[in-house]
Amino acid sequence: MQTQSLDYQRLIVGYHGCDRETLERVLLYGESLYPSVNPYDWLGNGVYFWEYGPQRALEFAYEQQLRGKIQNPAVLGAYIHLGRCFDLTDTQNTYQLSNVFTLWSQTLHSQELRLPVNRKGKNGGDDILLRFRDCALLNWYMEQLDCEGKDGYYQTIRGVFVEGEPVYEGAAIYTKTHVQIAVREQACILGYFAPNPLEHKDEDDE
Repeated sequence: MQTQSLDYQRLIVGYHGCDRETLERVLLYGESLYPSVNPYDWLGNGVYFWEYGPQRALEFAYEQQLRGKIQNPAVLGAYIHLGRCFDLTDTQNTYQLSNVFTLWSQTLHSQELRLPVNRKGKNGGDDILLRFRDCALLNWYMEQLDCEGKDGYYQTIRGVFVEGEPVYEGAAIYTKTHVQIAVREQACILGYFAPNPLEHKDEDDE
């Protein structure tokens, strides 16, 4: 399995939607964010951030509040060094996933396991919100690279996702298109900050 790991000498600003209690624990007491390990996460296991998307992070926090997962929506900012980044905007990385998919599916078949399936969310929209297959493949591939003696081979994973509704009739621009970062190695998070106050605006208010 030959790959080329490029070190991204790039510092980006990410935003994490969370509960205010989490924000205070990180900023006041120096605690770390826990990696997300949901089986439907879009980029596999990691600490998730919206790249240069503070308002989207706030919207996500309010969505989590509606699901009963948090009480007081807040946004935590972070300075992130991408380091060795599996960037899905680069074809050398998307080609890798295409190439390893057959091996992964054969591995599951030999273990008498079914291929996970990506699914739409429960909100009735067309967006594929539950990325079971993508998550499982990315986690499996990252584990294979780690097992080859390249511990922490990729420190971050980055992807662009088209999501939401067209911003106007006939548009090819969508309301929730975003860049998402999954940080696999906590050392890539150089520091946290509290962004300027943001105003939450429901879609129904537009």
